[in-house]
Amino acid sequence: MLKAKPFVKWAGGKRSIIDKLISLAPENFETYYEPFVGGGAMLYELQPRKAIINDYNTELMNVYECIKDENKFANMCGELNKHETNHSEDYYYEIRDLDRDKKKFNKLADYKRAARTIYLNKACFNGLYRVNSKNEFNVPSGKKNKVNTYDGPNLGIIHCLLNFNDINLLSTDFEECVKNAKKGDFIYFDPPYDSDTSTFNSYTENGFGKEEQKRLAKVFKDLDKRGCYVMLSNYNTTLIKELYKDYNFNYVTAQRNIGASSKNRGKVEEVIITNYKNKEGFKE
Repeated sequence: MLKAKPFVKWAGGKRSIIDKLISLAPENFETYYEPFVGGGAMLYELQPRKAIINDYNTELMNVYECIKDENKFANMCGELNKHETNHSEDYYYEIRDLDRDKKKFNKLADYKRAARTIYLNKACFNGLYRVNSKNEFNVPSGKKNKVNTYDGPNLGIIHCLLNFNDINLLSTDFEECVKNAKKGDFIYFDPPYDSDTSTFNSYTENGFGKEEQKRLAKVFKDLDKRGCYVMLSNYNTTLIKELYKDYNFNYVTAQRNIGASSKNRGKVEEVIITNYKNKEGFKE
């Protein structure tokens, strides 16, 4: 079956290390859970028959919902065509600032909001997704003369994947997402990364700090006790080493492509942590 690629550029995207992730994933599992789905690279590669995918970013998950629904999918693509035709500096800021008026924005058709999300991702500076404390998208324009917002065949593959398999879409807290996970299920956590220095993690208005990293580690351990196969990606920081010291660390150098400054982009050491050792997913 054809495999899709992410339809947005998303911080922490996994396309550059997807082969490593797949090599470490269990070969056999029941339901696949991805509580921080982002652009979906792991989902598209695994192509699970049964899955629950989630992201706390409601605008992102609305895009998935619209891609899954045939009518909304067609309408969303129509809106994207309009955005491509009308694109300019002034038009970008006009579309970006729609969320400043919450009453009007909340009344927008979901397919229009989905098209806005994709358009802003393609037209903004370096594909960065960032919101302020009011949950308003505040990334400046990427100053592009022309914007290609989508690849029709690729979105078609994602539409089929979401419809021909048992895949549920959620937009909730990561802990809530996995509350029903049971023995034999596979959970892949790809949260906003920890850092030993100050770093960007405002994908939602609430951010994701040290306390959230600690809460996530508790959830990881609980899932381990349930008999689930659990994998997690993060930076190899002091906190992460301590939180997951009882588990298996796999090291990988990844290319970081999103950041306000070029000095914040480049190769970095990431860790892929699992609660199992061998390829088949059987704990040792």
